Amino acid sequence: MDQQEPDSHSKIERGPTVIARYLNTIDGSPGVYRMLDGQSRVLYVGKAKNLKNRVSNYARGNAHAPHIYRVIAETASMMFLTTKTETEALLLEQNLIKQLKPKYNVLLRDDKSFPNILVGKNHPFPQIKKHRGAKKEKGDYYGPFASAGAVNRTLNQLQKVFLLRNCTDATFDGRTRPCLLYQIKRCSAPCVGYVSETEYAASVRDADQFLKGKSTRIQAELAKDMQKASEEMEFERAAALRDRIRAMTQVQSAQGINPRGVAEADVIALHMDGGQACVQVFFIRANQNWGNHDYYPRVSSQNSKAEVMQAFLGQFYSDREPPRLILISDDVEDRALVSEALGEKAGRRVEVAVPLRGEKMELITGAARNARESLARKMSESATQTKLLLGLAEAFDLDAPPTRIEVYDNSHIQGTNAVGGMIVAGADGLIKSQYRKFNIKGEDLTPGDDFGMMKEVLTRRFKRLIKEDPDRESGAWPDLLLIDGGQGQISAVHEIMVELGVEDIDMIGVAKGIDRDAGKEEFHRIDKGVKALRHNDPVLYFVQRLRDEAHRFAIGTHRAKRAKAVSRTPLDDIAGVGGKRKRALLAHFGSAKAVGRANLADLKAVNGISEGLAEKIYDFFHEGG
Repeated sequence: MDQQEPDSHSKIERGPTVIARYLNTIDGSPGVYRMLDGQSRVLYVGKAKNLKNRVSNYARGNAHAPHIYRVIAETASMMFLTTKTETEALLLEQNLIKQLKPKYNVLLRDDKSFPNILVGKNHPFPQIKKHRGAKKEKGDYYGPFASAGAVNRTLNQLQKVFLLRNCTDATFDGRTRPCLLYQIKRCSAPCVGYVSETEYAASVRDADQFLKGKSTRIQAELAKDMQKASEEMEFERAAALRDRIRAMTQVQSAQGINPRGVAEADVIALHMDGGQACVQVFFIRANQNWGNHDYYPRVSSQNSKAEVMQAFLGQFYSDREPPRLILISDDVEDRALVSEALGEKAGRRVEVAVPLRGEKMELITGAARNARESLARKMSESATQTKLLLGLAEAFDLDAPPTRIEVYDNSHIQGTNAVGGMIVAGADGLIKSQYRKFNIKGEDLTPGDDFGMMKEVLTRRFKRLIKEDPDRESGAWPDLLLIDGGQGQISAVHEIMVELGVEDIDMIGVAKGIDRDAGKEEFHRIDKGVKALRHNDPVLYFVQRLRDEAHRFAIGTHRAKRAKAVSRTPLDDIAGVGGKRKRALLAHFGSAKAVGRANLADLKAVNGISEGLAEKIYDFFHEGG
């Protein structure tokens, strides 16, 4: 690949003339282009089979969608990355869009990973558990499931059917008697030898077969075993087998409509209305419906369905493994290219299809109905949110309804493990991707000094905003701050903001009334006196929800920090000792103190500890000694 930097001009020019200057610096190679504004911020990322042709098209001002005309008019410079193939350009384009989040591209905003079920293979009695993230652990993965709830329900039922353990290896090794799961018939208690390795392996194989969709044979065998146990008057065993068959049936019914002719597919349907879009994704694996998830990509009213669908596919699969079949409701511009790019990423053939009849069409129709209904609900919620923001502005005499509200809270126990939390809300409700936590670093703070902690949080927050976006063009600046506290707290915050030179942001302090009952909150503003809202005012409920969400987030962050501190040892400060080696050392010696007392030869004997690392650990504990 090669890259040309944008020309520098003493006076910033924009538009087709600027774009035309690049025609002499590029050729007909495939690649990716970036269009930048006068401050070198990325406006738009696109790919082209022939870069020269595409740029020439922009320079001539040929017929474009309105949003592309706006991009051209704002373009002050361009950057190019050439690739060997158009497929490579498509993959690179989607990676850059996801990374840079350009102003005018269709953007997938929800980037969550999906959970899987993992049946481990690194233990004589494998564990079955929920897994999220990189598939580094040895075992068989089944998924994706649309939500943690869908996984948990399935795991629950699978435990009833196959009696596989879900405890960690450390817990398994330390047990001397069965746990509660054995008592409630969710585990066969291999930890204490109640089931042989051979019998347990057979249950693991059955679970594998079931998760691959081969449940009919397993049910038939269980029914046969139940009949045999009944004939031999082993009624307790027959009842246990009956319960397992019933649990398996519940799993199948919980999965909803299971397609007979589609073994593995993602079903993706798009609905657009009023400049908004909803994409529904259903996961079909092993002829079973493993749930669905909805997305609301950032689009404009000028984006076509083909454009939105292609952008969604590229970004959705940029860090996920695509299935062998992807069914889509609306065709894309170059379906063969998209299939080729996804296949190259997966290392096998991936088919992208637009079904027109049969069961596949029924799946798309159902997904499209869900997309339509979900978008209608979303738009209704947005309308309600808009009314609440308008009501908030009226209640507190704000100049306009706020577009971004930031709510701050602190959490600590007698000053220890102190953290600050910031949540964000706007026209679409809570914006969880914008939440931020602040580990309180001030060494001169008095333990429990809430004013001092708030000062540190706000100072760090706004110093960064001033540095990164002094012109306030990114949308990251709030126009309203909600602070958990009364007049003293809001006055302290005001002083901080004046000190930073940021005096034009509204702020409201939310304090409980004299008897500290929810519903009798008092609201404080600088030079405005104390205000209360009627107990059934929707704006009051709205502010309470925001404050409670900030408190929940701060408390959760504090608990996570405290839990991490409890498990921390001096080993965490040694370069080269990660989680795995730390566990190996603690398992070998029993405690970090014992590691510190160990001689060099004993350290070298630990599995996974090299001679060099052993010397580093020894030196760490014996410096100056």
